[in-house]
Amino acid sequence: MPRRPFDRARCDRRDFLRWSLAAAGGLLLPWTNAAAAGRSAARQLEFYNLHTGESLTALYWQQGHYVAGGLSEIDYVLRDFRTGDVHPIDPYLLDLVHSLRLKIEYDGPVHVISGYRSPKTNAMLAQRSGKVAKNSYHVKGMAIDLRLPGRRLEDVRATAMQLAGGGVGFYPESQFVHMDTGPVRAW
Repeated sequence: MPRRPFDRARCDRRDFLRWSLAAAGGLLLPWTNAAAAGRSAARQLEFYNLHTGESLTALYWQQGHYVAGGLSEIDYVLRDFRTGDVHPIDPYLLDLVHSLRLKIEYDGPVHVISGYRSPKTNAMLAQRSGKVAKNSYHVKGMAIDLRLPGRRLEDVRATAMQLAGGGVGFYPESQFVHMDTGPVRAW
């Protein structure tokens, strides 16, 4: 079933729940105990962009709603570092990364290799390497390539796969794991 784009301006809690259930193919993420009990627990993420050297700690969910300012800050730090283009990042992806950090018990910054990619950047990378999808979820703001310093890459991959929230790619030669909010699959 194709997924309609997430519209931050029109999304309330009920819309988000409906949207995320459809996006996950009916699978529920293992939210935190606090969030499961109260649904109002705050969620924040800490990022370090390896290409720009920028760090960010952003509150992106609070009291049952996404925080527009936090989402915008995350969009900026996960922008295409080659072109400077900024694109909305799928909030469901942020929830996956948040769940990954909780499940693997990691509280440091998520090191970002790639977040959003402009179509121009993605086409250039696809020409250089057969490992870059021409219709990459990065172009839709629905993918992130990351590493969690101090955690074994194999453990990050295994934990991401347990979440069953989308695609998980394993790139040990480049030392990162890919996560996206497309169909559940692994490579």
